[in-house]
Amino acid sequence: MHQVPMPQLKVMISGGGTGGHIFPAIAIANAVKERVPDARFLFVGAEGKMEMEKVPAAGYEIAGLPIRGFQRKALWKNIGLPWRLLRSMWKARRIVRTFKPQVAVGVGGYASGPVIAAAQRAGVPTLIQEQNSHAGATNRMLAKRASIICVAYSGMDRFFPKEKIRLTGNPVRQDMVRLAGKRPRGFEHFNLQDGAPVVFVTGGSLGARGINLGVMAALEQLRDRGVQLIWQTGTPFLAEAEAAVQRAAYTGARVQAFINRMDLAYAIADVVVARAGAISVSELCLNQLPSILVPLPTAAEDHQTSNARALADIGAAVLVKDAGAVEHLGPALLRLVADPGERQRLREAMATIGMGNAAAAIAAEVLRIALPATDDDNSNA
Repeated sequence: MHQVPMPQLKVMISGGGTGGHIFPAIAIANAVKERVPDARFLFVGAEGKMEMEKVPAAGYEIAGLPIRGFQRKALWKNIGLPWRLLRSMWKARRIVRTFKPQVAVGVGGYASGPVIAAAQRAGVPTLIQEQNSHAGATNRMLAKRASIICVAYSGMDRFFPKEKIRLTGNPVRQDMVRLAGKRPRGFEHFNLQDGAPVVFVTGGSLGARGINLGVMAALEQLRDRGVQLIWQTGTPFLAEAEAAVQRAAYTGARVQAFINRMDLAYAIADVVVARAGAISVSELCLNQLPSILVPLPTAAEDHQTSNARALADIGAAVLVKDAGAVEHLGPALLRLVADPGERQRLREAMATIGMGNAAAAIAAEVLRIALPATDDDNSNA
């Protein structure tokens, strides 16, 4: 029987602003491409943001919108925000009309709202990926007309229609969760010794002042317990941290503004201290790394606290508030380092929520709504 050739699959993916949105978006595109090698992709991001560099570096085409986020620290910078939003909405409609996607995927970030809204108005099936345990306002609004909503936490029907929800987990960079065989290289890379406990502290690429102050307050106790420390401080706190380590004569501490081999730090860490961004939490869970989460208090709708609490409530992480880091972070760290039983309990709880095939699961949903008349056999033909 003659088979009518299928038109080329065209997928639009919008969002960005941070690596936490960009890398999952690229992972989803890669997973779709594995299933449909000749698919065409168009990413839509925010002009001047890191996606405009990272997406082309991954081999994908990207268009930019003049959208910006609300500036809480410099209110005068918001004067042109309504005009930027209107221009972005107009440009998003034009991009959708020109590219004619069969499906549009929103991963969060400034550009996601205008693009997914424009696609929905044009009758394009849409998929939303909600990374956090507390759904953002934009995704809650877009969900009303979305085809599918992929989530990383259970209980998200308090934000979204239950029949649209798919529990897929968050896509992560594969090099961050493929740690087998990397432990010796990790000790060599950081010039540390196997056999003594290792604490890895990261507050993100810019650091985290609350975490940094908490670690600094506990330096002498960590040193006296023989703890080896990998401390990513961010550039603003680097000199202060280096001076504190030097004063404490803490020879087992490695202080860096930015760590470009996070996988090697994960590979040797016994305990991790981190913010509670969705992708960081997913990486920690998939690697089953005992963690103390210190949520960023200024995150939109306090979603990082929701992420951390979702883990803490089931015994999968320890939650320390940013405002109490100086007082409570050090004691929490020392307790966890000294208690292998508690670390094992955290690992076991993390294992129940880590989902390692998220990109493939989301890609399957993308294809299902993009090619509704095509069964799996045909879509893989």
